[in-house]
Amino acid sequence: MTSEAAFIHEPAPDHPGWFTWNLDDDSCFNTAGLGRMIIRREGERSARVRLLELERRHSNMHGNVHGGVTLAFIDVAMFAAIYTVLGPAVSGAVTLDLHNQFIGAGRIGQPLDAVCEVMHETGRLAFLRGTAEQGDTLVSSFLGTLRKPSVR
Repeated sequence: MTSEAAFIHEPAPDHPGWFTWNLDDDSCFNTAGLGRMIIRREGERSARVRLLELERRHSNMHGNVHGGVTLAFIDVAMFAAIYTVLGPAVSGAVTLDLHNQFIGAGRIGQPLDAVCEVMHETGRLAFLRGTAEQGDTLVSSFLGTLRKPSVR
């Protein structure tokens, strides 16, 4: 199948003040691998993205959130953040780099948030920093660079 999936970005009825950030094709990685996400803007240059349901399939052998799940979620969250902060013209951006420091263990059964701040943007690049957190627990700290799509 070669058709592209589209994002469903609309008010989240069961989460006032939040918007959905999901694909219309449940077989794509964002939904199939991670699950349902919501987003809200926080300030002029920041957004909070929430992975709602962390299940056993997201765990490592110790029963915590697998580091790969956390990194994949951060990658998706950076795109959701630049879309929310910079607008839909950045759709189709790609990750150039993602630097992460794991600080604490993520817990299964609790939502995981990525708080992303757009630090700087140029004509082609967006530079972000943020944290992954569960309530008062800091799971990781990250920096990332995204390349915005070419104007054609």
